[in-house]
Amino acid sequence: MIRSAPMRRALAVFLLTTLVGLGAVGWLARAAWTYPDRTGGTARGPVDVEIPRGAGAQNVAETLAAAGLLEQPTIFRLYAAQRGVAARFKAGRYHLQAPVTPRQLVDLMVKGAADDLVAVTIPEGKNVIEIAEIFDAAGVTPKAEFIAKAADATFVRGLELPGPTIEGYLFPDTYRLRPHSSAERVLVPLVRRHRQVYEELRATHAASLAHLRQALGFDDARVVTLASIVEKETGRPEERPRVAQLFLNRLLKPSFQPKRLQTDPTIIYGCTAAPTFLGKISAACQQWDGRIRRIQLDDVDNPFNTYTHEGLPPGPIANPGRAALTAVMKPDGSPYLYFVARNDGLHQFSTTLAEHEAAVVKYQRGGKPFVKATK
Repeated sequence: MIRSAPMRRALAVFLLTTLVGLGAVGWLARAAWTYPDRTGGTARGPVDVEIPRGAGAQNVAETLAAAGLLEQPTIFRLYAAQRGVAARFKAGRYHLQAPVTPRQLVDLMVKGAADDLVAVTIPEGKNVIEIAEIFDAAGVTPKAEFIAKAADATFVRGLELPGPTIEGYLFPDTYRLRPHSSAERVLVPLVRRHRQVYEELRATHAASLAHLRQALGFDDARVVTLASIVEKETGRPEERPRVAQLFLNRLLKPSFQPKRLQTDPTIIYGCTAAPTFLGKISAACQQWDGRIRRIQLDDVDNPFNTYTHEGLPPGPIANPGRAALTAVMKPDGSPYLYFVARNDGLHQFSTTLAEHEAAVVKYQRGGKPFVKATK
């Protein structure tokens, strides 16, 4: 059968179109097959990329493309979707060495920037402002944001804490956290750790805590407050149960009047850290120069001044560790009411004011006659 010229041309066009289509399909198939392992983008060498929290796959792809790590972010997103991991990309700061393949990028985004965690150690006895400075210096959370969240009454209530701030409930420990984290993401693990340790100690010292509740009306907040004072008064673990007992004796013994704890760290806190949260500062504290002077000892407008106010201060003055909390829950039962630093890292404890005055002359006044006891 003899085909006409138009039919032959139509057949040729059909065959050519088919061949081109098959070639295109083949090219696309080959491109799709090799895409995951082909490097792309213009970047070369070290590249830092920050993936924010809540970023979707398309946002991640566009961020990577903007950093020069890949081309055609939509194809990258489709590849991630085909692998079923488009919703599993993790936020964080990633350090990459370009060029890099899409497969490597996807694997890394799913794994997360675990190696980017920062280890931050919080020592015992630091207050909120000092802890904020530690996290700021580590590049985890800005100081101002940390302090603002720590004094956010709504946030503090949400954590079921008793005070107006989070002071006292940031447990001293080492934490591994991501750089550039929000203050909330940093504070919550510290409070959670405090609660975990406190519950362990509560179970161990249930009888002693019951006695404190019955004898002094101590709730958990008062235990933490006294523990923060013990933490600041001595750095020697062996002294903490004795210091805790001494302050409890001042509160318990009817003969000790007025019931003032007379502890210097409370004055210091009231003049340095507390004004940040209270929004006001006493006239005496405005003259603070780093040393406690008579004007600060006599200051009735400093609510944390335990020389002019009886009982415990309004709240914790630092964040106590396990040993200080244990000391309050399990004091040593000694009869002491007074103590003075011996200038060797330890303290001299006394049961009477006369004994205390003699110790002050010996250890603090270089043998000069005692004028007036201040502690």
